[in-house]
Amino acid sequence: MFQQLQLLLKNRLDKNKKIFFAELIGTFLVILFATGSVVLDSRLNGTLGLPFIAIAPAIAVAIGVYLFGKTSMAHFNPAVTIGFLISKHLERKKRVLLIYLLAEVIGGIMASIFIFVIFGNVVNLGANAPNYLNYPIYVIVGIEILASALVMLVILIVVYTKGLKRFGGIAIGAIVGLDIFLFGLISGASMNPARSLAPAIVSGYYIDLWLYLTAPFIGTTIVGFLLRKKFYE
Repeated sequence: MFQQLQLLLKNRLDKNKKIFFAELIGTFLVILFATGSVVLDSRLNGTLGLPFIAIAPAIAVAIGVYLFGKTSMAHFNPAVTIGFLISKHLERKKRVLLIYLLAEVIGGIMASIFIFVIFGNVVNLGANAPNYLNYPIYVIVGIEILASALVMLVILIVVYTKGLKRFGGIAIGAIVGLDIFLFGLISGASMNPARSLAPAIVSGYYIDLWLYLTAPFIGTTIVGFLLRKKFYE
């Protein structure tokens, strides 16, 4: 009995370690590509443009999903983690939730530090910026909520629909890239609190951070509540 308990604890620790490092590495890659594409485009005087800024993180998300989907469900995003918690696809234990959130935040900060070392503090390390000049605040907030909700919606549909799992990385990466392409010049299209928090911490640029620490959670929470009965009827 004691040996079985030890084995159970060991397996649980091993699983948690795997989840932590999968989320850490995956988030690092996603935020490296997401913010790095902005920095690189700026260094090249905007020659790469919005399509490159949208495609780069889309590719990173797709790669991350295929690499780590079976290990951690490939969240790479605190708002997605909360969405999964609400939809009951994530184990409701504080320890598990903390593992995800810590890995995502640390992975993001590591990515921003890497970019800072390579490029310096260019355009605030790719920090998101809403377009207040052309859009009112309610539109900006609404768009950020919508973009985040669309990501969560696609994730839940793809991951939990038979026959679509093999296309999960492509679909999730595509919606991330499409959101950035369509909404990036309106709300900044973060959709990921870690993606916004990391460059803010490293660069010291905290303006508008409140938007990206609230709207993405609202979007994924709405979808989590709307669809949780869909999978547990």
